[in-house]
Formats: sequence, structure tokens, C-alpha cells
Amino acid sequence: MQAAKACFYDGWPVAGKDFYLFDTADGPHLLIVDGSQIFKIDGALADRLVQVGNDDQAVRGLLMEHGLGVNRYIGEESLVDPPLRALSLAVAERCNLGCSYCYAEGGSFGHAAREMPWEVAEASIHRLFAEAKPGERVNLAFLGGEPLTNRSVVQRATELAARTASERDIAISFSITTNGTLLRVEDCAFFERYAFSVTVSLDGIGLIHDRLRPTKGGRGSYDRVIANVRPLLARQRRMQVSARVTVTPANLYLRDTLDHFIALGFHSVGFSPMLSAPTRRGEMQAPELKVMLENMIACGREFERRIALHESYPFANMTMALEEIHRGTHRPYPCGAGASYFGVSASGGLFACHRFVDDQTRSMGHVSHGVDRERQQRWLEERNVDGQEPCRSCWARYLCGGGCHYEVIHRGRPACDYIRGWLDYALGAYVRLSMLRPELFPLDGMRRGAAVSARPTSR
Repeated sequence: MQAAKACFYDGWPVAGKDFYLFDTADGPHLLIVDGSQIFKIDGALADRLVQVGNDDQAVRGLLMEHGLGVNRYIGEESLVDPPLRALSLAVAERCNLGCSYCYAEGGSFGHAAREMPWEVAEASIHRLFAEAKPGERVNLAFLGGEPLTNRSVVQRATELAARTASERDIAISFSITTNGTLLRVEDCAFFERYAFSVTVSLDGIGLIHDRLRPTKGGRGSYDRVIANVRPLLARQRRMQVSARVTVTPANLYLRDTLDHFIALGFHSVGFSPMLSAPTRRGEMQAPELKVMLENMIACGREFERRIALHESYPFANMTMALEEIHRGTHRPYPCGAGASYFGVSASGGLFACHRFVDDQTRSMGHVSHGVDRERQQRWLEERNVDGQEPCRSCWARYLCGGGCHYEVIHRGRPACDYIRGWLDYALGAYVRLSMLRPELFPLDGMRRGAAVSARPTSR
């Protein structure tokens, strides 16, 4: 495994602000940072890139000389007045579990527990559709706390949003994130009817999950969650039921968890490191992140093996990484938070995302009167990855986007080496799988220059 920090090719550093050179069994490959374009190159060009190293001007000249990096995809300007396209409703600012690492401080965001009244949910839906035009797409998500403690508002809001979307010829998707303890058999028909993406928080198998996600009374929740989710797994056709695992120092060994949840029938299984908790409990440090990276790569290797055999292996992190590399994802932000997406508090406040609910320093308006454009613009200017240190000189910045805003603001960037290590592995896997299963990665054209052949990401 190539070390996350190394970025070396035959002993020389080969990463700069504008490129990343990585080696595979198929020879050297080049990632051009702007546009996330991948090319297979010959040894002569690789050697010249090694020679110019971190001289940004020389690198740009060399790339231009070979017809690479001509098109510009990322400008220096921040987003301006992006249209609203997604809302997550904190329909219940309360929870029945007592997860020690919970960003919502037990579900209530640090204040008395409360539920979103129907009037706020209704106003949120009207706000979501206010700027949407026929043919466009919006998303409505339900989070908490535990959203199913306010099931009636979830159902009414979904029905109103679906009806409004149909009347206005606007596509809509629905999602909900739940701890699974309150799922009912009758939820199956509702989620299936509206094609929900249902994400169930599960942090391991049996006792591991129980230790990390107990009830407020200290009892385990695993058996109850699995019993509740089985009917959804059996019924899913239009809905998709996924498992999300928050990784802490207590559940670092991922392969057994991945295989177990896949065997249960989850549509996908994904892992996310715990980087910032209000209590600081469960946060990942550098040694644990190194172990997690090794385990993630082990899961990735199994993914490669299964895909090469034309088998399914729904490892969400791998699937997403390959899709984004192939698409040529290039973004100055890690997500749409504070741009096209906002979290809505139980009282109707608009916040930069669901993790910032009720944090007044990240307030962005209210569903009754819309987005505060001045606050939003300050946020977008401050959070642009090209204005962040040390991001602005990192080769991974447009694939990473600078990291989760919440985690960076509250903890900094402890996971940069982990992210670069994972992306390095994913880039190599993309090259390998594009050779073994080229039908999975259709191209919309080939870029050539001094490059022997190009595997550009499709757009």
C-alpha cells in the first residue's frame, strides 16, 4: 500500500498543486487536479513531471505543451446565489438513544427536546419549491434526533411534497436517516410508495453496536434494529435501504461488518470516521485513522475482486469514489451545505446543514422569509477550498472539497492523510477496473497529446 503522505514515484515526489502522478501495473498515470482528469502517460512525460516537481509554473507549461490541462473547470470565484434544491427537516429534535459521539448532543442539539410542528414543515416545502422550475429536481430529507418520533409530520410532509412536485412537473427524491429502533412493518409500504432512500445507522455487529449506540437507559439496540429493518430489506424495490457505520476507535475492523450487512440485504453499506464529537469521546486520532485506511483498502480489494468476477458488492465508499473519479468530480466545496442545501430546525430556522441546526453562528435565514443571501455569500467565500490552508496547495482538494465543514470548524483537518491515502487507492482501482470491466466506465471521448492513451473522466 502506498503511504498516504508519500506521493512518491521511484523515490521522487510527484505531487504538486496541479497534478498527481501515480503508478499502476499499466504504467504511470496522471491526475490533472482541475477537472479531475486522468490520463495514462508514457515514462518520458512522467520523468519530466518528476523533474519539475512543485514548480507550479513549470508544471502548467509542461502540461500545456502536451495538450493536457487546457480546459479550465474551476474558477477562483465563489458561488453566487445558488438556487435552493434540497432541505433536511429536523422533524424531531429528540432521540431515544444515547450515542456518546452524537453531534446533536443526544438528539436535542443542547436544549429541551422538541418536535417540528406541521406549520413549519408545510412552510419548508413551500420554500423548497419556491425557486424550482419544471424539469428540475429537488430533495427532501428527514433527520433528527430520531425523525420517526414525529412520524405523522414525516408522512404529511412527504405527501404534500410529492403532490406539489407532480403538479409542477418537478422531480423529487426523499430520504430519511433513522436509528431503526422505531421502524414499523407499515413503514415499508410508505417508503416503497415514495421511493425513499432509507439510511439506518448501525455501528457494528451485536455487542459492538450495543456499546456505541445504547438506549438512554444503557440497553443495547442491535437486535431490535435488525428485527425492525428486516421487513424493509425484504420489501425494497423502489426504496433503497442502506447501512451507515460511524467508525470510532472501538469498531475499526470493517470487513466483517461490511460482509455481514451485505449478507442481510442492505442496498449499500458505507463507513465514515468519527472526527468531531461535542464530548470529544470516540474521535479518531492519527493511529486509528491509519488502521481505518488499511481496513478500507482491504474492503476495496474485495470489491475489486468481486467486480472482476461480475458479482455485486455494494461497498458504498468504493462505489461513490469510482463514480466521482469517472464523472470528473471537481468541486471547490465538499457538499452543497449553505449553498443549494440547508438544514431546517424544528422552529423553521435555515442552517448551513443538518449538523449546524440551532447553531446561530451558522444561521442562514428562515423558511418563512427565505435565505439570508448576505450571510450565505460570506459562508461561500469563507469555505471555498482555494481559500483554505493547507488545502489550496493539495492535489486532492477538488475531489475532497476541503472536508466536512462541521468537522473542520470544530476540529480542524486530522484526516487529510487518510483522505489522500483513500483517494490514491481509489485512483489505482479505477485504472485497474477500467481495464478489467471497461463497460462499467463508458467514455465520451479520448484526450491525447504526449499521453500514450487517455482514460478521461466522463462528463
